Amino acid sequence: MSTPILFVRERNQVGQGDKKPRFAVVGVVGTDLRINVNHIRKSELEQIVNKIDGEIVYLTREKEDQD
Repeated sequence: MSTPILFVRERNQVGQGDKKPRFAVVGVVGTDLRINVNHIRKSELEQIVNKIDGEIVYLTREKEDQD
């Protein structure tokens, strides 16, 4: 059985120190997990991953070339 993986990205409009969830779940592979929220906190992600013995992949955004 493969390791469950959660793919997440940081939200645009939430900064460090704001009292709002900073991450959005983009996809999940290797499990039947369903997440019923639009935005989630890092601590909540870590609790989920620990429970399902999975891992988190933080997606990054490509910077556009300014020509």
